[in-house]
Amino acid sequence: MSTTEDVLARSFADIGVSLEGHIATVEIQRPPNNFFDHALIQQLADAFEGLDGIDACRAIVLAADGKHFCAGANFGSGRDDAAADDEFSADGFRTSTHKLYHEAVRLFRCRKPVVGAIQGSAIGGGLGVALVPDFRVATPGSRFAANFARLGIHPGFGLTVTLPNLIGQQKAQLMFFTGRRIKGDEALAWGLADLLVEEDALRQTAMELAGEIAESAPLAVMSVRATLRQGLADRIARATDHELAEQQWLRETEDAQEGIRSVAERRVGNFNNR
Repeated sequence: MSTTEDVLARSFADIGVSLEGHIATVEIQRPPNNFFDHALIQQLADAFEGLDGIDACRAIVLAADGKHFCAGANFGSGRDDAAADDEFSADGFRTSTHKLYHEAVRLFRCRKPVVGAIQGSAIGGGLGVALVPDFRVATPGSRFAANFARLGIHPGFGLTVTLPNLIGQQKAQLMFFTGRRIKGDEALAWGLADLLVEEDALRQTAMELAGEIAESAPLAVMSVRATLRQGLADRIARATDHELAEQQWLRETEDAQEGIRSVAERRVGNFNNR
């Protein structure tokens, strides 16, 4: 775990952390797709916890370097070129996902407000990462999708809590059941994004929103945030335990094997309810 003193000096493998005035930037650095795994989420949690202890930090911008904010999970090699079936391997679910979800819960326990700068795709578990921030700035080219059922598995990363909380049960069901990709303008209309700007203005707009938050009294902001999010991390902890159990048995089905193949081959799955 990072200490308050070393989080800004620490050399993380896959993220960059900086502080300018009262605004910290935490940047995911696995371009172009920024696939995540346990190691990446642990680094994010370490950074967030470290920044929690720095009084000068009043808000965090969560951003990513590359074409996509986070195009999904990778339980294989950690490389962007890993095969789709690596990302959802049985070994991945059995040995890595529980630890990964533990780190995700740590993210939701952090106290500082977070603004997400979401370019390109936030898909599957990457959508889960995009819902960690309190606010999202998106672009017309942003895409949000919960494609788990298309893969034959159950949503994870606490999305069964965070997505309905944000856009309502009905729209969350639509995303979960269909795997539909929600474009930037629709995301804004749904409340999945809070601001929509051109891509060249994305990072600056996120910084400006974080700066606006930082102009308020920091203790009051954290107090109000804690009230509004009371019990959220505990709910996500319980949800991820259930999500993982459902993912594990579904991963063993023939439909999951077909779902993974069909997504990799960019075709509609031929599912047989087995």
